[in-house]
Amino acid sequence: MDVPLLLTTTMPKLQLRPAGYFGKQVNVEVSPPEREGEGGIRRLAITKDRLVTHPVEGVNTIPDVIDYSARVHGTRKALGWRDVLDVHEEKKEVKKMVDGKETTESKTWKYFELSEYKFMDYNELKEAISDVARALIDLGISQDDVVDIFAQTSVNWQLISHGCALISTTVATAYDTLGESGLTHSLNEPKCVAIFTNPDLLPMLIRVLPNTPSVKFVFYDGKPSSDIIDKIHAIRSEAPIRAIHLDELRSIGRSKDASVLASRRPNRETTACIMYTSGSTGAPKGVVLTHGNLLAAVGAVYTVFGPHLPAGGRFIAYLPLAHVLEYVVELCAVFVGITCGYARPKTLTDASVRNCQGDLSALKPNVLFGVPAVYETIRKGVMGKVDSGGALAKRVFNLAVALKKGVGKWVPGMSWLLDSVVFAKIQEAVGGEILFSVNGGAGISKETQEFFNLAVMPLTQGYGLTETSGMGAFLPPELLTFGPVGVIGPSLEMKLVDVPDMGYFSSTDPKHAKEQTGEASASMSATSHLPQGEIWVRGPSVTKGYFNRPDLNDDPSIFSTSPSTSDSSDSSQYHWFHTGDIGQWNADGTLSIIDRLKNLVKLSGGEYIALERLEAIYKSCNLVANLCVYATGDMTQPIAIIYPHESNLRHALSHTSKSDDGDLGKLCKDPEVRKLVLKECNALAKKNGFARMETLSDVILTPEEWTPKNGLVTAAQKLNRTKIGEVFESEIKVRNWPILASPFAFFQACLEEY
Repeated sequence: MDVPLLLTTTMPKLQLRPAGYFGKQVNVEVSPPEREGEGGIRRLAITKDRLVTHPVEGVNTIPDVIDYSARVHGTRKALGWRDVLDVHEEKKEVKKMVDGKETTESKTWKYFELSEYKFMDYNELKEAISDVARALIDLGISQDDVVDIFAQTSVNWQLISHGCALISTTVATAYDTLGESGLTHSLNEPKCVAIFTNPDLLPMLIRVLPNTPSVKFVFYDGKPSSDIIDKIHAIRSEAPIRAIHLDELRSIGRSKDASVLASRRPNRETTACIMYTSGSTGAPKGVVLTHGNLLAAVGAVYTVFGPHLPAGGRFIAYLPLAHVLEYVVELCAVFVGITCGYARPKTLTDASVRNCQGDLSALKPNVLFGVPAVYETIRKGVMGKVDSGGALAKRVFNLAVALKKGVGKWVPGMSWLLDSVVFAKIQEAVGGEILFSVNGGAGISKETQEFFNLAVMPLTQGYGLTETSGMGAFLPPELLTFGPVGVIGPSLEMKLVDVPDMGYFSSTDPKHAKEQTGEASASMSATSHLPQGEIWVRGPSVTKGYFNRPDLNDDPSIFSTSPSTSDSSDSSQYHWFHTGDIGQWNADGTLSIIDRLKNLVKLSGGEYIALERLEAIYKSCNLVANLCVYATGDMTQPIAIIYPHESNLRHALSHTSKSDDGDLGKLCKDPEVRKLVLKECNALAKKNGFARMETLSDVILTPEEWTPKNGLVTAAQKLNRTKIGEVFESEIKVRNWPILASPFAFFQACLEEY
């Protein structure tokens, strides 16, 4: 593991806890292995005696969080939003290839003009939630009903969610990028009686509603046309669907007595939400999360990050609230008294709006949570501007990075000087006041993490799943380093389980591998001298199962119980969830994620490669906007399908003999362009010490952006490998020619091509 950064270099503004706060071994073994082929059970050292179940005494449900916040934080700013003042349209000519011919078409880009941030305080938030809850009761929505939320992240999303929580009504969350089939499934499976959505999503909802007989109410915000509302009313002649604006809903609630709420309050075991995952195959799975699950998660975040989440701080909320990461982080922000300023991914920067500041500049957040795509986009945008500034600007920037990395921690004032003179404009682009940021959702490359820590802001990592309420492991600022995802979430305990077929063992003793496999071959765990295996977790933040899926809930490869009947620990009541992730215990006890079990591919030579680990590195290439590493058992090396970063690619081509003229589609088909991208990717592979089998043999370039709409990524922006394989099947076969292990396969590919 890399030596941790000196925190005085990267985090001068944070109030850090003393060295050793988390213990010399941050994660410690609390129980021996339960059976052969497993490692011992570990917990976070500072909470080894008892798992965290809630943030503070008496706060056990989501309504308890709101009551606590109103009582403690009162008139502090709770939630903030910006009104849309105008929409500016700008037309641009775009060249593209159609049937092998270059065509030009006119495209219209929309840019928002936004107001300054407006806020409601914690007292007003509590009252608004009460309004919604009383209205829902008046409409006859019961504790057994489910309300779907199919909307963008916003204040109103939270009002509906918290209103339902206050009266023990379950919400089902659906990504606003879900297609019609996914939305239909998320409404029909739990038999939703109502749905909340936004005006721009109403047209899709209207197409879905004829196939969702349980829906009685459509709640909406904004200003949809009267024609749209009339279409909703006309869908059914008998028992027509009632469309109600959120303002009207709150007005209904204000006229009702608050005493109706008392008998409807939830307890820890009440189901708070059914969170539909954006799976890449089949219908989305609904993860059932209780109030107790979510409050254990809030308590875990508060335990690890508490001092760095001060009341009165500012958090920018822009990730989908249908994603467990954003959901739990916002709930925690409300608890600690941090202002959530709502934003849109397309209005974050000054360049993406008109006649106003972008959301980051307007809010100036102190805390930022993001996913790899966000951080990679920022880094490549910065590097693109540095490159376009000329050779001198590039030299100055690279020298500043090298100085801060090499001597910033030793020379007093050096980091401050470099931040003030060289990096200030970059830091201002993200608001200029971010104390620390966290990456979640997937792994991020060391290069990108190092870039942010030196030039932009401190960037740590986290790991979690929907099934664990977003919990897994956190890397607190005190332990900042590159690679590990950190300490075990204090609402969980964890163990590693052998995966013999792939050479991962929870013991580093070579004899252990031989006992499990019957072979004397060296295991990956013995070679690394570190315990490795599939991560299993249990604890109060882990789901009890999937909604209406007994096939999954009874599957012993997903959930299992402890073999011990004499276990009297505070975790004995919970079952083990098999995450499917391969983990590694590092020398200091921190956890690293090696890859997903299902994304390990055995090549023709018998070696395994970890696709997600390779992608995290290759995605940091400045010429790459998105990428999928592809490999099968008849290949000796992987290839990559790449959606290139157009501006950076054109800039790179301008420094070669190759012209950067022409549309992106034409460049993607050019062998010389492919050769350049392949060279840059494999330069990163060499820098990161990849073995030959992990380097790319070829690349496929595509000019089409990967979006949930075309199915190449899921609603959570994760790669849809099956769809990518189908779309690029013919090109993959051609690219495989030089590396097919089987002569017959090579001959077959030739026949299919010609």
